[in-house]
Amino acid sequence: MRRPRWVTAVALLVAVVWLATEAGAQIPVMGNDKFQGLKWTFVRIKYGTFQGEGNSRNSQLAYWDEPWAIDAPAAEQNLSRRLRSVTAIEVGEPQVLTLDDERLFEFPWIYIVEPSNLLLSEKEVPILREFLLRGGTLTLDDFHGPYEWDLTVRQLQRVFPDRQVVEIAPPHPIYDCFYRLDKYPQIPGLGSFLSGRTWEKGGFVARLRGILDDDGRPMVLINWNTDMGDGVEWSNAQEYPGYIKWTTLAYQMLINEVIYTLTH
Repeated sequence: MRRPRWVTAVALLVAVVWLATEAGAQIPVMGNDKFQGLKWTFVRIKYGTFQGEGNSRNSQLAYWDEPWAIDAPAAEQNLSRRLRSVTAIEVGEPQVLTLDDERLFEFPWIYIVEPSNLLLSEKEVPILREFLLRGGTLTLDDFHGPYEWDLTVRQLQRVFPDRQVVEIAPPHPIYDCFYRLDKYPQIPGLGSFLSGRTWEKGGFVARLRGILDDDGRPMVLINWNTDMGDGVEWSNAQEYPGYIKWTTLAYQMLINEVIYTLTH
């Protein structure tokens, strides 16, 4: 969803209480003090699009009017606060960077939403490749169906023409590095949820895929046919009580992805 949700302390407290009352799978596998000393910041990448011929970053449009800003700023605020509350990880204030920002290499994890809109510039391709090969991780989220998959892979192949996209399914350790999940969840966007379904654009089966480095570490985590961003963005929306179960799963999976990134 493109509408921003500003987080209030009361709403966030309600969301945390709701999440805390969920059953079984919500319980962390290990104590939260295990990760003391680790640092993490939600870094959203501001990118160019086909529509803007790679130049949308120069636009003066409102913050939420471009694809790269979907779910912002509530998604990063909510996920950051949740990670801070359930682990001892030092969580920084969310950032928005372009790939050519000189601060990029200060952060281990970056996020691109709706990557089917992404158009990497010639300058950005080698920067992203170097960032990932040096140990960084890119998480892609909120794109659906075969058409959007093809558009996204086209850009990934410019970065890594010699590497294949692989499935990351249980029992991969990303599924139990903090929360224990038996399968990869399909999180419906709020619009799909209100329409009574979990999928959109022909993306019926949710999959976690990735691109690995030479040691088998996922450099790119690809959340396909699922909308993790909506799951965390709307976690404080009391008017949609039935959406809480999807919020729970979105938090679990994203927190596992972050923790796995920081520890592998």
